[in-house]
Amino acid sequence: MTNTSCYPAFGLLLVDDEPAWLRALSLTLERSAGVTNILTCSDSRQVLALLESRDIGLVLLDLTMPHLSGEELLSRITESFPDLMVIVISGLNQVENAVRCMKLGAFDYFVKTVEEDRLLGGILRAIRMRELQQENREISSHLLAGELRRPEAFSAIITGDRTMLTIFGYIEAVAGSPQPLLITGESGVGKELVARAAHTLSGCRGPLVTVNVAGVDDTIFADTLFGHLRGAFTGADQPRRGMIEEAADGTLFLDEIGDLSIPSQVKLLRLLQEGEYFPLGSDRPKRSKARIIVATHRDLSAREQAGGFRRDLYFRLRTHHLHIPPLRERKGDIPLLLDHFLAQAAHSLGKKKPTPPRELAQLLATYDFPGNVRELRSLVYDAVSVHRDRILSMESFLKVALRPETQPTTPLPVATNLFSGLHRLPTFGEAAQLLVTEAMSRAGGNQTIAARLLGISQPALSKRLKLSR
Repeated sequence: MTNTSCYPAFGLLLVDDEPAWLRALSLTLERSAGVTNILTCSDSRQVLALLESRDIGLVLLDLTMPHLSGEELLSRITESFPDLMVIVISGLNQVENAVRCMKLGAFDYFVKTVEEDRLLGGILRAIRMRELQQENREISSHLLAGELRRPEAFSAIITGDRTMLTIFGYIEAVAGSPQPLLITGESGVGKELVARAAHTLSGCRGPLVTVNVAGVDDTIFADTLFGHLRGAFTGADQPRRGMIEEAADGTLFLDEIGDLSIPSQVKLLRLLQEGEYFPLGSDRPKRSKARIIVATHRDLSAREQAGGFRRDLYFRLRTHHLHIPPLRERKGDIPLLLDHFLAQAAHSLGKKKPTPPRELAQLLATYDFPGNVRELRSLVYDAVSVHRDRILSMESFLKVALRPETQPTTPLPVATNLFSGLHRLPTFGEAAQLLVTEAMSRAGGNQTIAARLLGISQPALSKRLKLSR
């Protein structure tokens, strides 16, 4: 009998000549570990045929059976299906049996009388190992193919950057994994858009539920995520479903996870480890049915080393990890984003899309955008809101991109002195000419932009250019 639920994605085959034990183990796996994709077999002679016809990833094999013994069957499975994982479960606690089975290729060995938690833990470890193997193959396949299978899932993210396209391939590869996904990157790079793409690709039937946990204390965090029963605390007149339940069969996206308090981190860790949670006021756990995606602009590794983030939670979260580069590292996207936001802003404000000056994209490329894509969008909307003529004014962009505080004000450290290793120092005229040449290159030949970069007036730059000809 096969359960039609989908965890894990591959089947578990339970092999034992005692039907009662098969039923008991199936129920235990479902109720205590959420494992539902189970096939049972009480005749060892049928196992190899089942493995040929079904998508089986893990076999739990009794050692003492009639017709074909577990040890002989283990040998045949590892020979014919070397990628399959096999856990041997024996009624006898014999070291010799365990050693022989491990030499034959068994992943683990348990005695039937062992504590239930130890057995479940071993099965879940094997499931996770199998999932990682499949995910690694999927990632490798994506990277080797070099093409996206579902590019439409990323239509909201405007980019032509090679690094971003590689990230898209990684998202496609891990989107179906039940393990958490950690998205890092500076504020404004588009972490929520990436989370939405991952949710779309996951195939989950449920919704994407977003919760920003920055500044949320432990009690509010628990109530928001897990909900509460009536009477759980003063003012709890009605029961309330938590966000984890709202996201059932979908995705729960926890933004700014780096700001989570230590007590709340403990609760999140239990949710990820056990797959269960307790609504406030309840002593009966509920099973989580949501995929978890988290995001932060903070350096979690540094926070973990400083004691501000639990190490076990950090490593649990970064099972799948992607880092979105800042806009200053993918300036080739600026013209694409500029055109996109101009059209978007014009439509939103009920105006005709303005024509940007040819030098605008070059000007923006000289700016580091500390607010990333979000800042660029705000700049464009501000410019379009006051736009009147056919050609878009550059004034508002110039005020931001070339204001003094956006340019380096601290002197270069001695170690980076470009002249320190030269046998002959350049003259002031030669050094000035090099600066002018570099400024004109960065400004795309625009003297106004180049003059702002050098901190001189445009007439002064024009005069120097004439002298150098």
